[in-house]
Amino acid sequence: MEREKLSSRLGFILLSAGCAIGLGNVWRFPYITGRYGGAAFVLLYLLFLVFMGVPVMIMEFAIGRAGRMNIVGAMKKLEPEGSKWHGVGYAAITGNYLLLMYYSVITGWLLYYFWSFLSGNLNASFDTAAVESFFAGVTASAPLQTILTALALIITAGVVIIGLKNGVEKITKVMMVILFILMIVLAIHSCLLPGGGDGIRFYLMPDFDNLIHEYGFSESLFAAMGQAFFTLSLGIGAMAIFGSYFDRNRTLGGESVRIICLDTMVALLSGLIIFPACSSFGVEAGSGPSLLFISLPNVFTQMRMGGIWGAVFFLAMLFAAFSTLIAVFENICAYWIDLRKLSRKKAAAVNLVLLFVLSMPCVLGYNVLSSIQPLGAGSTILDGEDFLVSNIILPLGSLAYVLFCTHRYGWGWKPFIEEANAGEGLKVPAGLRFYCAWILPIIIAVVCVNGIIGVFA
Repeated sequence: MEREKLSSRLGFILLSAGCAIGLGNVWRFPYITGRYGGAAFVLLYLLFLVFMGVPVMIMEFAIGRAGRMNIVGAMKKLEPEGSKWHGVGYAAITGNYLLLMYYSVITGWLLYYFWSFLSGNLNASFDTAAVESFFAGVTASAPLQTILTALALIITAGVVIIGLKNGVEKITKVMMVILFILMIVLAIHSCLLPGGGDGIRFYLMPDFDNLIHEYGFSESLFAAMGQAFFTLSLGIGAMAIFGSYFDRNRTLGGESVRIICLDTMVALLSGLIIFPACSSFGVEAGSGPSLLFISLPNVFTQMRMGGIWGAVFFLAMLFAAFSTLIAVFENICAYWIDLRKLSRKKAAAVNLVLLFVLSMPCVLGYNVLSSIQPLGAGSTILDGEDFLVSNIILPLGSLAYVLFCTHRYGWGWKPFIEEANAGEGLKVPAGLRFYCAWILPIIIAVVCVNGIIGVFA
């Protein structure tokens, strides 16, 4: 059976960007930036995005395009005879399941917040304590979370069932266009708020002296490396699957740069939304994971026409979340279609049920199973699942792709370069081999080890 293909180059770029663009951009990036000093941290982040993100993305795309299958099938096709590189693919597919097991739960929360602002259930009568109580009430209710998680998964599966071109590609393209429009409108509104100037200066005017002495340069450096790495969803084969749907008319280097630019644009816009708004209403932007569900709702409840702005903001968050959900769900279904020979509809239906069941521990981790704290006191099952994906599977998967593409006991540098540079556009210089083969793996390993130590320290 002939391999499905995307209908356009724009579809490939927006689909891949949609996979990369997620809560890491619009949620984690602002609070990490707020925690580590603002604009100086952003510059470090952009630097590592170029030196780490671009080459790994090109390699993952190249594996998918050359293999014309999901990550397991592609590595099995490209690996030297008798080797077991495709085992990395199975770990990557496991990472896809783990990611959706908690990402679907968070998307359910976003659905509820969007509806709550739109309907007026979250309004100006809520003070800080009431907003905190609202979120606690959502997570404490197992039935409510179960319904919301099921709804998020049903929407995702429905898009994938429609098909690659008419469902995944077409709907993600529309979501991405609307997402950019919403975020630009929100950023303009935030920048015009009274008192927002301090937040803008914090975000756009670098102060390296402050970064070094107040936040600690080494800690900030590792945080920037980690954020640059994790924001692109590399290492679980989600980019490889879209590479397998892309033709060889364009080089992968040029397309990767464009995708990363779109991803970075969303992250930077999210900062222009959040920092001026938090500054205007005296809310701490570096408040950690609670920023999205407690701190920012507290801003909107104080804001003039806050219900409308809150609904618009959470609609944008939903598009960012669903773009990742759909991309990762498509990757899982492609594995079942390619290697298990299921139809698209059957693969989507099977995994809808499977992921709903697998998401239940995360749903119950805030109530019935709250005594299970895998990362120590105060942690949840969601934290444990996120740790496995973000701190272990993503970096180790990316490390494996880099070694696979640069060393002769894997796929090898020469066939990788030929695939990456096929077509018109930006070419990967052959002189980058030493950096990609020896320096980049060390950087990724350092990020991985530091991330694990940081969690348990």
